[in-house]
Amino acid sequence: MTSASLEAARELLAEFPVVDGHNDLPWALRKQVRYDLDARDIAVHQNAHLHTDIPRLREGGVGAQYWSVYVRSDLPDAVPATLEQIDCVRQLLARYPADLAPALTAADMEAARRDGRIASLMGAEGGHSIACSLGTLRGLYGLGVRYMTLTHNDNNPWADSATDEPNVGGLTAFGREVVREMNRLGMLVDLSHVAATTMRDALDATSAPVIFSHSSSRAVCDHPRNIPDDVLERLPGNGGVAMVTFVPKFVLQAAVDWTAAADENLRSHGFHHLDTTPEAMKVHRAFEERTPRPVATVSTVADHLDHMREVAGIDHLGIGGDYDGTAFTPDGLSDVSGYPNLIAELLDRGWSKPDLAKLTWQNSVRVLGAAEDVARELQATRPPSNATIESLDG
Repeated sequence: MTSASLEAARELLAEFPVVDGHNDLPWALRKQVRYDLDARDIAVHQNAHLHTDIPRLREGGVGAQYWSVYVRSDLPDAVPATLEQIDCVRQLLARYPADLAPALTAADMEAARRDGRIASLMGAEGGHSIACSLGTLRGLYGLGVRYMTLTHNDNNPWADSATDEPNVGGLTAFGREVVREMNRLGMLVDLSHVAATTMRDALDATSAPVIFSHSSSRAVCDHPRNIPDDVLERLPGNGGVAMVTFVPKFVLQAAVDWTAAADENLRSHGFHHLDTTPEAMKVHRAFEERTPRPVATVSTVADHLDHMREVAGIDHLGIGGDYDGTAFTPDGLSDVSGYPNLIAELLDRGWSKPDLAKLTWQNSVRVLGAAEDVARELQATRPPSNATIESLDG
C-alpha cells in the first residue's frame, strides 16, 4: 500500500469508522485477570497482553464494536457465566464513558459517531448461552445483547455447528422457533460458527436480515467456519451482512493445512489438539520450529473481500476481526489499530470511497435498523413465544 492510500484510508475512517462485528476482550479479561480492570486498564496501551485498548481502537478508526459476551460451550453454568460477561461490558462502559458509548439501536450507533465515541454493543456467541430457554433469550436481549451466534464450536441440542459432527441436520423445530423469537425481539441472527446446513435453515426461517459476525469466504479458503458461495448469494434477498474475519487459519489455505498438521502432531504425542499445558506447548513449539507457521497478510483478507463482493455485492459486507479471540493475526492486522491498512489495500485495488463507507459503517448500521423494523411489525401481531424444546422437538 502507498502512503497516499493509507492517508486516504484514515480520512475515510474519520467519517465512516469501522463497525467491528466481534471482539473477545471480555473473555480475555476474564481469563487473564478475572475482570480486574485495574490490572488491564484499557485507557492505556496493553500491547503486551491484549489486541485491544482505547488508544489502538482510536488509531484503528473503530467507531462501533460488538463486544462478544462469549463463554465456553462446555461450561455447566453457561448462563451465569454469560451474565458475568455482560457485567464486564457494563463495567467497561461505566469506567470509560468519554470513549465508549452504550448502544442498543442503529440510532444509538449514529449518535455515538456524532459524539466521537465508540458505540458499544454486545453479541452472545453460542446458543448454549440460553440453555434452551426462550425466556433466557429475552432476558439477554433485555440486558442489551443485540445478536446471538446460533452455535459456537460445538453443536447444541437445536443447531449444528460448523466444527462438530452433524447431529440434527441444521436447525430443529425449536431452533427455528429461536430464530423467529430473535426476529420478534430485534436480535440479529448470527450465522458465524454454524454448519452450512444451519445457515440455510436459518435463512429459510428468518424474516429479518442475518449477519455473519466474523466469517470469511469458503471458496477462497476451504474451512468449515467460512461461508459457502450459495449462502453468500442469498444475502441480497435477505438483506444481511457478512463480516470478514482476520483469523489466519480461516483465511489462508496454507494456514488451514498447517493447523491440521500441527493438531495431528499433538494427537500423535498423546495430547488433545487444544491442549495448552506446558508439556503440550513444548511439543507444539518443536513442530513449529521444524515447520514454520504460514503467515497471512492484509492482502489475504482483501482477497476474501474481493470475492465476497463479487458474490454477495457491496451492500452485504462488513468487518469482524475476532481480536482477543485468536492467538495469531495477519501481518499488518496485528491488533485493532490495523484497520487503516486493510482500507488502504482495498483503495489500491480500486474500491471506491462510497463502497468502503458501506463496508466500514453503513451496512452494519443498516442491518441492525432493519432488524428493529421487522421487530416492530412482529411485536404488533405476535406475543412472546413460550415454546420449549420438549414441546417442539420431542
